[in-house]
Amino acid sequence: MQLWRWYDSLGNWIPTLAEQKEQESQQRELAQLQAQQERQQREIAESQTQQERQRSERLAARLRELGVDPDEL
Repeated sequence: MQLWRWYDSLGNWIPTLAEQKEQESQQRELAQLQAQQERQQREIAESQTQQERQRSERLAARLRELGVDPDEL
């Protein structure tokens, strides 16, 4: 089967309908992967923030046990 290629007046390749649909499908998949990666990065950042908060609370509690008010430091 011979595939005809079409080009515009500037020499840019014009994709067939099937090629266009494949490109759109790939673009959607890429967008979904990027969104998933962004969600994962947000979850990691939130987890790190939570861990830092818990560490801060533990340190403050330890200081209070030692008779030091952490709010006055």
